[in-house]
Amino acid sequence: MEASVEELKVAKYPAYKDSGVEWLGEIPEHWDTLANKYIFILKKNLVGKKSGDFVLLSLTLNGLIKRDMVNPQGKFPAEYNTYQEVKKGDFVFCLFDVEETPRTVGLSNYDGMITGAYTVMKPNDNFDKGFLYYFYLNLDADKRLKPLYTGLRNTISKENFFSFRTFVPPKNEQTAIAQFLDRKTAQIDKAIAIKEKQIVLLKERRQILIHQAVTRGLNPDVPIKDSGVEWIGEIPEHWEVKALKHIAYLQSGETISAEKFIEEGFPVFGGNGFRGYTTTFTNEGEYVLIGRQGALCGNVNYAKGKFFASEHAIVVYPLQNQSTYWLGETIKQAEFNRLSQSAAQPGIAVSVIKNVLFPYPPREEQTEMACFLKLMTEKTEVVISCKKNEIEKLKEYKVSLINSAVTGKIKVS
Repeated sequence: MEASVEELKVAKYPAYKDSGVEWLGEIPEHWDTLANKYIFILKKNLVGKKSGDFVLLSLTLNGLIKRDMVNPQGKFPAEYNTYQEVKKGDFVFCLFDVEETPRTVGLSNYDGMITGAYTVMKPNDNFDKGFLYYFYLNLDADKRLKPLYTGLRNTISKENFFSFRTFVPPKNEQTAIAQFLDRKTAQIDKAIAIKEKQIVLLKERRQILIHQAVTRGLNPDVPIKDSGVEWIGEIPEHWEVKALKHIAYLQSGETISAEKFIEEGFPVFGGNGFRGYTTTFTNEGEYVLIGRQGALCGNVNYAKGKFFASEHAIVVYPLQNQSTYWLGETIKQAEFNRLSQSAAQPGIAVSVIKNVLFPYPPREEQTEMACFLKLMTEKTEVVISCKKNEIEKLKEYKVSLINSAVTGKIKVS
């Protein structure tokens, strides 16, 4: 936990009562349980022909956000006449496909519009918006509204939602809880952002070290020369520059028919990475694999043992006992995806790949580089893994803290 996240001093309320809800257990004795019909007011104001006057909003894991209309991504309707108005401070609920939807509640910080499929509500004035948001965010985390679902699409009807009872303290306590969680979650989010930035920097540093090693070697004092190749730059004076076809043997994959697939067999490498199983396979050994079509066009992988390569891949066999790892890491630096040609899907011709120029050091330096890069990569991955575990613990702490505060398990002054 980052030092910026204060330690939580746990305090309890003086008396509790049974909530009547199994997952919740007891709640503070002075808290009320109120049906949502006394808390929320349903809104349904369509924007109609005035949609051009509204900002388009979207409900995401990060809450309600403004959609980027300058560089739009995803699907957009032909018109927005059936979209509904959202005011700052309104709640937006997704009350269908609840089990499959990553986030089903949002509190809007903007005026805008959102699809009419969602339910827009505003709370009565005697309730704190922030508290209610954290309360329903907590319910959403574990899909605790499941008893309200009906139908195949796990829909919560308006009637069921308005009959659901929310557990609420007096308004001054609601506000105190919301402010406490605003402060604490901001501290946690800041700590997470710092660790995520550290992971980015670790990956950038690893990439820099790999590029330096495969293009300049491990001796910083060696005389250098211009390679004549833009992506390579300068290389040690005693190195050569060779086309890939003179460094390795390249074999295109084969078309995989449906009948070749079986439930148990050998993994398939193609344009979308390793997938499926088939009865046909290459010889045993260790290879470098280059995706030349599809989503992973230009991506480089390693394979060991038996596998099948589809027509979307190229298998690269090192020549003359060269280091496979050195070869693979050097190939990655060429960024083959930049060579992809526009078509129905990204693709690189085999003839193009074969003629890409690479720096070529003596074999003993290849081996030294491979050892260095493997060790450096393994150490970096250990640190990154630790950072990711710390991030997960912070996220778990955040969820636990919200749950404890909005259900009265801890007292917030």
